[in-house]
Amino acid sequence: MNILFVGDVFGRPGRTVLLRRLPSLVAERKIDFVIANGENAASGAGITSSIARSLLDGGVDVITLGNHVWRQREVLPFLTSCERMVRPANYPPGSPGRGLSVQTTRGGEPVAVINLNGALFMDAGVSPFRIVDELVATARARAEYVVVDMHAEATSEKVAMGRYLDGRVTLVVGTHTHVQTADECVLPGGTAYITDVGMTGPRDSVIGVSTDIILRRFLTEMPQQFVVAEGVVRMDYVVVSAEGGRALEISRGSELLEP
Repeated sequence: MNILFVGDVFGRPGRTVLLRRLPSLVAERKIDFVIANGENAASGAGITSSIARSLLDGGVDVITLGNHVWRQREVLPFLTSCERMVRPANYPPGSPGRGLSVQTTRGGEPVAVINLNGALFMDAGVSPFRIVDELVATARARAEYVVVDMHAEATSEKVAMGRYLDGRVTLVVGTHTHVQTADECVLPGGTAYITDVGMTGPRDSVIGVSTDIILRRFLTEMPQQFVVAEGVVRMDYVVVSAEGGRALEISRGSELLEP
C-alpha cells in the first residue's frame, strides 16, 4: 500500500499544480490512495463545494481541512453530504461534516482518515488527545490503514500526537504551518510521522500570501487584505509505503512547478 499525502493546497496556483501533476505522480510512485489538505484551497482561506468537487474528481480520494473550515459558508451543506471530506473531529458536536472518513483504494482496500485540530494557540472544541482514542478504535474496526492529519500550530503538540499514536495508526502527518520539516521517520511501533508536510502553493510568498502584504502587516501592525501570491508553485508531499497497517517507509518530496 502506497499512500500519498499532499501538503496544504493554497489558492488557485496550488489547485492548478496539484490537478496537473497528480496523475503522473500517482503513476510514478505507484500510489494507491491520495489525501490532500484543502483548508486553504479557496483564495487561501477555506474551501468551496466546487473546488472540493474538482479536487475529488481530479484524483484526490479524501480532503482534510483545518481551522479555516468555516471561512466559506457556502460549503457547509456539502460538508454534511460529502463523505470524502473531513473537518477537525474535535469541533463541537453538531458541527457540519465529520472528523472520520473511511474510503477504499482502487483495489478495494479500506483506508480511514482522521482530522484533528491542535488545541495550543488555536481554537478547538476539545483537546484532540481527549477524543483520539475513541476515533482510532472506530477507525481500526473498519480499516487496517489509518491516517491522522494533525492540523496544529505547535510542533510539540504534533510530535506528542505522533508518539501517542505510535503502533496504532499508519501515519500521523502534521499540517497548518506550510513549512515542510525534515523529521520524517517511522516510529518504533510502525507509525510513519512528519511534523509538517508543507504547502502546495506559491514559493515566493509568506506561506502562500503575497510577501509585500505580510511585510506591511508586520511593519505597520495594521490589518491587511490577504492576496494569494503568484509565480512558481512548490508542491510538498509525503509518500508512505505500508503493509498490514504498519508503515515500512516514509519519504518526503518537494517539487517546483509552473502554475
